[in-house]
Amino acid sequence: MTVTLITGANKGLGYETARRLVAQGHTVYVGARSTERGEAAAGRLGARFVRLDVTDDDSVRSALNVIEEAEGRLDVLVNNAGTTGGPPGAEGITGAGALRVFDTNAIGVVRTTQAALPLLRKSDNPVVVNVSSGLGSFWAVTNPGLMESRDAYVVYAASKAAVSMLTVQYAKALPGFKVNAVEPGYTATDLSGGPGNGGRPVEENAEVIVRMATLGPDGPTGTFQQNSGELPW
Repeated sequence: MTVTLITGANKGLGYETARRLVAQGHTVYVGARSTERGEAAAGRLGARFVRLDVTDDDSVRSALNVIEEAEGRLDVLVNNAGTTGGPPGAEGITGAGALRVFDTNAIGVVRTTQAALPLLRKSDNPVVVNVSSGLGSFWAVTNPGLMESRDAYVVYAASKAAVSMLTVQYAKALPGFKVNAVEPGYTATDLSGGPGNGGRPVEENAEVIVRMATLGPDGPTGTFQQNSGELPW
């Protein structure tokens, strides 16, 4: 039985990823800040809940301790929790606000991955999936033909570019692991404004997360993937 932890999994892409992986036979731990919402989501999914706030060291350590006691290892970590930090443009950006976005989107990946490493090392096929964005691709945001080049999501894009570099560096630092970033695409979730935002449904955009979370031992590492294939950095 594959043991999987997904952060920010009580709704949106994290929830849909959890649903798909439970259906494939994974033992899925739904990580969420809210105990009430997390337990409710896990109950609907047939998953297990751990309270996990990626901006809090003690919360992350406690969540991994729960998994260690119950399972003894972790096979798949999906770093999905994220925040946008506000609308596009430069108005309203503050240092404190930027720190909050980076703390969730980038440092949260570091906190959770580092805490999970001892359990991942006990797996025969450790996999880490970092949910990023096309806005974190220098190629995409400088390509006039792509939506990512149109608006300036100053702090959010910079935080996702940091996730891209973390992915590459962790892939180099962790031989034997599969560490990849994914771009699910613009999705109809609360994070991006809900079903009326013009985004694709979570069922479609979670596909790339599920694909990279179920890699075999010969799968790629250190790549940036989207539904249609590899995405340039």
